[in-house]
Amino acid sequence: MFFGLTIEKLLLIGVIAAFIVGPERLPRYAEALAGFTRRARDWVSSARTRVREEMGEDFDDVDWKTLDPRQYDPRRIIREALLDDAPVPTVRAAQAGAAVASTGTPPSGPVKSPFRGPDNGPTPFDSEAT
Repeated sequence: MFFGLTIEKLLLIGVIAAFIVGPERLPRYAEALAGFTRRARDWVSSARTRVREEMGEDFDDVDWKTLDPRQYDPRRIIREALLDDAPVPTVRAAQAGAAVASTGTPPSGPVKSPFRGPDNGPTPFDSEAT
């Protein structure tokens, strides 16, 4: 199959194209299509030759199937990227973790929020800053 087209579909497209083009112009279009196919094949061949020359001996060692972008799952890549590095603990989290590790129980008492002002009151507002 060629891009999901079967032989029957290609034949049907060819027959429809022959009716549309007409018998007078069909040989010229067939000749142009053959020339285009030859040029495309030559272009692909020369591109492959240039890549092989530029890569040198390593070209034959490359496993091209591993470089196929269709095999990658973006969800897996993001999940692995997020799980690669352990999260950096904050100072409070590190202190709480140390307290739990030493006593076996979490620390008691109020925890000061970094988004509050002194004495856990509202955050100070600077009217000149805005």
